[in-house]
Amino acid sequence: MARCRLLLFVAALSSIFGLLHASAGDADPIYSACVDQCEKTGCVGDKCSQHCNFTSGGIPIDGPWYLQEPLYLRWKQWDCLSDCRYHCMLAREDERKKVGLKPAKYHGKWPFQRVNGIQEPVSAALSALNLAMQFHGWVSFFIFVNYKLPFRPNKKPFYEYTGLWHIYAIFAMNSCFWSVVFHSRYVDLTEKLDCLSAVALLGFSLILAVLRVFNVTDEAARVMVSAPLVAFVTTHILYLNCYQLDYGLNMKVCLGMGTLQLILWAVWAGVTRHPSRWKLWVVVIGGALAALLEIYDFPPYRGFVDAHALWHATTIPLTYLWWSFVRDDSEFRTTILIKKAK
Repeated sequence: MARCRLLLFVAALSSIFGLLHASAGDADPIYSACVDQCEKTGCVGDKCSQHCNFTSGGIPIDGPWYLQEPLYLRWKQWDCLSDCRYHCMLAREDERKKVGLKPAKYHGKWPFQRVNGIQEPVSAALSALNLAMQFHGWVSFFIFVNYKLPFRPNKKPFYEYTGLWHIYAIFAMNSCFWSVVFHSRYVDLTEKLDCLSAVALLGFSLILAVLRVFNVTDEAARVMVSAPLVAFVTTHILYLNCYQLDYGLNMKVCLGMGTLQLILWAVWAGVTRHPSRWKLWVVVIGGALAALLEIYDFPPYRGFVDAHALWHATTIPLTYLWWSFVRDDSEFRTTILIKKAK
């Protein structure tokens, strides 16, 4: 759970720190004038946007109705304004670099270089690797529990947390998926889905942490412990989705849930005699250090690799180690229960 804790904790932070609020870059009058001019002419210097020749529905402004913009371009929701902002941002950053100024954020984001329309190609690729690693970890756990460990007489696994880990894997892969989508193209919808999926993952991770750390195996007790947390997380998600996407509030909630999970796993790793507790320590400490990349943010190197991208890179080995711990935990608990049954 520790690795997940950190993964979700920082995934939520990344959604929060990537807000599209006003920044120094878009407050620059030169940048604003460039965007206004581009919307009129469709060009920034010698770079012209093809999207400025179409309406938001893909219909050409000056041309026959049947010459529509290709669907593979429209699905990313690029339009004249977004293209103008992008090219004006690059032009302004070139000017700032020539006079020795540091990169500035525009609309809450660093000036990234697009690749085939993908806004943050490195973060998107690393999020995809995280997704693949989560899937690999889940499949390896499924195979280990169902084909390498003994079953109870009723054909069910001895490991009492099998079902919970399957649910966790679904939440984790869902969060990674929307992270890929958000880093590929951030609009209001992808930002919200990335944020809410991280909250849901954090919430379930907290429930799983409490149940495993305190070894809650009775079904009635699990319901009693989980119900208040489920109600809290559900209410928070509904508030963000249906009433107000309050990033300040969401940050506090995510920080609270993430910190609590880290404390639970760290304390448990210190007092338990689990044979794989060292893996738990590595995940907790490694995840905490990786989180510093989200706090000490820096501009993207050559327009591609920023602190958040490096954080995504660090979570890949941590995810592998985390699922390794989960497999070890299933074997450890199964051995104990078999001895008790004899």
